[in-house]
Amino acid sequence: MQGHTISEKILARSSGNATVRPGQIVDGTVDLLYMHEMLAMALIPFGEIGTKAVWDPSKIVVTLDHWVPPPTPEIAKMHQTIREFCHRQGIQRFHDVGDHGIVHQLIAERGYAQPGDLVIGSDSHTNMVGALGAFAAGIGATDTAAVMATGRLWLRVPETLRVEIRGSLSHRTGAKDVILKVIGTTGDDGARYAAVEFTGPTVKAFPMNERFVLCNMTTEMGAKVGMIEADQVTKEYLAHAGRPFREIRSDDDAAFAKTIAFDVDGMGPQVACPSNPANLKPVEDVEGTKIDVAFLGSCTNARIEDLRIAADLLKGEKVAPGVRFQITPASQIIYRQAVREGLVEVFLDAGAIFTSSTCGPCFGGHMGTLAGDEVCISSTNRNYPGRMGSPQAQVYLASPWTVTASAIHGEITDPRKV
Repeated sequence: MQGHTISEKILARSSGNATVRPGQIVDGTVDLLYMHEMLAMALIPFGEIGTKAVWDPSKIVVTLDHWVPPPTPEIAKMHQTIREFCHRQGIQRFHDVGDHGIVHQLIAERGYAQPGDLVIGSDSHTNMVGALGAFAAGIGATDTAAVMATGRLWLRVPETLRVEIRGSLSHRTGAKDVILKVIGTTGDDGARYAAVEFTGPTVKAFPMNERFVLCNMTTEMGAKVGMIEADQVTKEYLAHAGRPFREIRSDDDAAFAKTIAFDVDGMGPQVACPSNPANLKPVEDVEGTKIDVAFLGSCTNARIEDLRIAADLLKGEKVAPGVRFQITPASQIIYRQAVREGLVEVFLDAGAIFTSSTCGPCFGGHMGTLAGDEVCISSTNRNYPGRMGSPQAQVYLASPWTVTASAIHGEITDPRKV
């Protein structure tokens, strides 16, 4: 028998099959369903199903993250509806304002997802959780309602695209630059409905915060899931969860649809230019582009390691006149850590803005939207027209190093020169 990939192993287990192959339709038993404000939209089809109770409240996590705090009475009412539903259904892992986080970060840092799990989330960047060795896929409101009612979901077994990364990166260059390079090569639909599995010496050496970045942005490749094998690094990250740890990896003789190898030895910072994550250029080619806004946040790059990078560059510096530099941590746990380490004081002394955890600026919802003539450099995952505000705004995607260096100089700057 031919070996299996990580995604094939997980879908076989969850569907009760001895083996599965790409293209096969399986009925998977969900280990974890997580939602944010999408829950409010899912309540309509959930009511139409006729089921009065969710299948298992202990396997559901809900947090408020897209509009936190609520910017309008309508959003406040939606939050109230979500609170009441979670209370009625006995969903104890509901994270309200004050104990919340961007949902993918919250799921990872609280240890809710584990290697080998079938994880379903009501958001397209659920892929991020695949860095833990889980099959983590995003779905829409109607499918979310079906999972809430039954705990099961039909899935087509995806082909696996293997991405091998090797080489030592240049100074102040990291996983964000690597994934931008990958997307710039494959295009933003080059892994459509595939399971993208990252491997290679560079990936194995990455800590979890960098692994999350790789898997998060497989969404911008069109992938169904992004995955990294669960190894000792994963085990140490999840140790606080207190659950039995299962290593999971693809078999040596597993069949991959394609393998793409990247030698990143000496590669420097990369920038995705407007208005596509695949519109990639090395930072040298866009240096000097004037900016109005620098944003460090989102589920992609707003972990404590990213905030430390910003604080390190900002010490003794000032944000350039006329530039707004907004820093939004990915969770309240990260927020508290930034306070304890004195990072927030560094940000404020430099003239940056530090906010509560929210997805608002990333999707152009609130707390920092862009005007039509503004240029932004951002650590987020998308720069399609209108993503962060006006469709006329120009958004460049880059690493925390490049975003912070650019905020200091008022123009896109190679962080290796700061």
